Amino acid sequence: MDLSLFEKKVYSQNGEDGITAKLIDLIYNYNDKYDKFYVEFGVENGIECNTRILREKYNWKGLQMDGNHENERINLRKEFIMKENIVELFRKYNVPRHINLLSVDIDFNDFYCLKEILENYQCDIIICEYNATHLADQDKIIIYDKRGGWDGTNYFGSSLLSLYKLGEKYNYSLIYCNNTGVNCFFVHNDIIQKKGLQFKNICDITKIYKPAKYGNGPNGGHIQDPHNRHYITFDQAFKI
Repeated sequence: MDLSLFEKKVYSQNGEDGITAKLIDLIYNYNDKYDKFYVEFGVENGIECNTRILREKYNWKGLQMDGNHENERINLRKEFIMKENIVELFRKYNVPRHINLLSVDIDFNDFYCLKEILENYQCDIIICEYNATHLADQDKIIIYDKRGGWDGTNYFGSSLLSLYKLGEKYNYSLIYCNNTGVNCFFVHNDIIQKKGLQFKNICDITKIYKPAKYGNGPNGGHIQDPHNRHYITFDQAFKI
């Protein structure tokens, strides 16, 4: 399955909607693809995001969170998200232990929050922003700062390799990166095995990685961090 053939933008920033729709068709039976549960945080006002299509097209229920926006009509909650409070927030808003689709995009501490979630919840599909400034063979994650946030530079998030290692640890396979080098997709291995799914270049980071196509900084990403802040590896981050 070559997922690049299915990229399509409806409500998402890039072509994530088309990939999501295809995965839903592959994973769920026709009569079982509706009324599922999603979680997405880092959605701004919820107009352009990865899970709106699930609410609009498939009648999924879910939770959206953002540090600056709130809209109770779509269950968008204004919350500042840290690894220390992410599980508590899920409990506060009654997130089930089995999440059908999780989307993470907070532009900074994504790796650390995703780690906390995977220790406590199981997901079918994960969409997560990666820092494509770092090449496919680079294991780099920002140093955790619970009050930190993106400052417009290329110091944010984690490399694809670091996220791959995180997914592997919790039984998820890397299946795709969108063509602009923004988001990567994972599917739980139990689903892949049960459904007999085959994806082009599955878990081959070198072939799945897409360079950034959204800036004039290093490797097509955002501008170089003027402070040259340090990164740590997966093994170091996992101990935090």
